[in-house]
Amino acid sequence: MPEKRVLSGMRPTGKLHLGHLLGALSNWKKFQEEYDCYYMVADLHALTTAYVDTAHLKEDITNMVIDWLSVGIDPEKCVVFRQSEVLQHAELHFFLSCLTPIPWLERCPTYKEQQNELKHLDLTTYGFLGYPLLQTADIILYKARLVPVGVDQLPHLELSREITRRFNNLYGEVFPLPEPKLTRVPKLPGIDGRKMSKSYNNCIYLSDSEEEIKRKVRQVITDPARIHPTDPGHPEVCNLFTFHQAFNPSAVHRVEEECRPGKRGCVACKKELAGALIEFMEEIHLRRRELVENPEKISHILEAGREKARQVASATMEEVKKAMKL
Repeated sequence: MPEKRVLSGMRPTGKLHLGHLLGALSNWKKFQEEYDCYYMVADLHALTTAYVDTAHLKEDITNMVIDWLSVGIDPEKCVVFRQSEVLQHAELHFFLSCLTPIPWLERCPTYKEQQNELKHLDLTTYGFLGYPLLQTADIILYKARLVPVGVDQLPHLELSREITRRFNNLYGEVFPLPEPKLTRVPKLPGIDGRKMSKSYNNCIYLSDSEEEIKRKVRQVITDPARIHPTDPGHPEVCNLFTFHQAFNPSAVHRVEEECRPGKRGCVACKKELAGALIEFMEEIHLRRRELVENPEKISHILEAGREKARQVASATMEEVKKAMKL
């Protein structure tokens, strides 16, 4: 049983942005050097909220995998696969649904939160209520010991651990209890100062062109107390400074020293940040262009990942059915 297997995934809901890079993909890239990593395109999870309109799902999957690879996720070092192509996810999800009390699902922290946030969608479905079961199936199907999570996601993983314990208590010790791999999730603001989110239309995307990056950086909300370029600055409350810390770290000390006494204005600061971001993104854009021009590479990577994932998932389900006397 693998002691250092990691399972993580993302829902294909559109283009990825710099917040995804800092919050997840940078950790994925590091983990693939240290662990046996399975990175999943969570298209079944996407259906739990976007089941009405699926027209763009295939395109979103391709674009998301291109974004993964462009930032350095390497299918030679990890398994990249599409959840819906490994049918054992749905099979194990059903078995778990038979033994999990409904109140456990209704207590899930995000169940009512997302219903309130997504009032324009009909989420009175079992698929939405039962997504923690699918999430649990995703993890234990590969007997993943480690699941990368931020502190705010610990309650979700604890629910997965409770469901796993219940299965093991009923049928024997088939699954290891997944453990959290706590990750630091930097909070990157959007250009309007709120959390960077597609729903707020405030993102800088991994696929943005140089001109788009320059235009968006010009729109970044800065220190509200500064009216004139010579006014004293407060980097600790400036969204622009947060971007410098993330993507222009070698200049952070100088930027702060010039900002506080009003020796540099926000326009000059934005120009420097735009240049640093374009330089940071140069290699990402080169990889991305190559992949966009050769989409068959994505198909081959997902096919290879599917076969590797199916082998592990099939072996697990044989154990599950034996334990359940099916």
